[in-house]
Amino acid sequence: AQWCPDVGDVLYSLTVMELCDRLRLMFFGNLHQDWSEFVLADLGIYTYEKVEFCAESRGLRSRDDVHGFLFLHQCQQAFEAGEALDTVLAQVATLCTDNPWLEKRRAKLLFQIGQYCERCAELALAEQIYRNCTHPGARARLIRVLERQEDYAQAMALATEAQQAPHSAAEHQHLLRVVPRLRRKLGGPALPRAKPQAVARLDLSLVQEPLLSVESCVLAHLSEPDAPVHYVENGLINSLFGLLCWEAIFAPLPGAFFHPFQRGPADLHSEDFYQRREALFAACFAQLEDGRYKASIRQRYVDKWGIQSPFVFWNLLSEDLLEQALACLPAEHLRHWFTRLLQDIRANRAGMPDLIQFWPAQNTYRMIEVKGPGDRLQDNQLRWLAFCGEYQMPVTVCYVRWAEQPA
Repeated sequence: AQWCPDVGDVLYSLTVMELCDRLRLMFFGNLHQDWSEFVLADLGIYTYEKVEFCAESRGLRSRDDVHGFLFLHQCQQAFEAGEALDTVLAQVATLCTDNPWLEKRRAKLLFQIGQYCERCAELALAEQIYRNCTHPGARARLIRVLERQEDYAQAMALATEAQQAPHSAAEHQHLLRVVPRLRRKLGGPALPRAKPQAVARLDLSLVQEPLLSVESCVLAHLSEPDAPVHYVENGLINSLFGLLCWEAIFAPLPGAFFHPFQRGPADLHSEDFYQRREALFAACFAQLEDGRYKASIRQRYVDKWGIQSPFVFWNLLSEDLLEQALACLPAEHLRHWFTRLLQDIRANRAGMPDLIQFWPAQNTYRMIEVKGPGDRLQDNQLRWLAFCGEYQMPVTVCYVRWAEQPA
């Protein structure tokens, strides 16, 4: 009332929000960033790598692309608001576009709808969706739906086809479980099971500290002055990769960067991300062979400190941790980890062990996956453990039980 006493009960509203959202989309190429990026960058709260880009590098290339993105966004909102699935699916099907990026967005939305149908036991509709969906993981979900509908023959045929060329390590892991089960249900002979690779195990009985996580309790118990333990989870290996391969990740390729507030390339999760930069990554990996990688990582740590990156965890990567890692992690192990990251960035950035322990005097280390009472290893963690075992990387699974508190 003090601000504008003569207005009375007049209500003011913004009537150009649709236009503002369209302009925001055209600038950022998405709708999850907003104009506060300018303020945060000016204040120095966020800093971004400066990448040269030209007009041809824009994410949305035409008016039709803008319309297509907004249309899919409206379909997503309708789905999340609980609109009838038949209506949403019919709307999604009407989109006509020659933009591969928009097709991937459509496939992702269809995949989400398919998962929702599974949860609601609408299995026939889920099957229909997955059969026409190109999103990664759709084939594995289709096998699952066919099995739940007791169509074991079709599920087995599709699983056998998938075994010839799995889309990912996750799908391969899924097939190792589902194929023997389908064979049993079809009355076929059992296949010999591959013996799981043995992983070193550590059992601890610890007093539970109410304010500490189970990982922190194990860290405090195992850490010694000459054998420090750090909580790193996915942060350390990703950070070392991001620092060594900074130039390849931020290479100014067409379509990768188109505005100054990107923490990484727009095609980071595209199937051809590595292929488009293969020579650049090869140059980075060559430093692991001749020993230059340590100096490069140290220099990049100084030069790029605090700049947004899809891989580097600045709040985790202290100078002490960096130096201990460079002293104790063999270049060969780094190369194996980095190669696996590039095989499937979306899936392989996660699942790494929680802790790492260094013995700087011996230049050795071990990774430690921590499991509290009742906790079990997740699929992505099992894949990382198997990978480490394949290349003789020291890794331990630590199982914790809580000791009774003294009276």
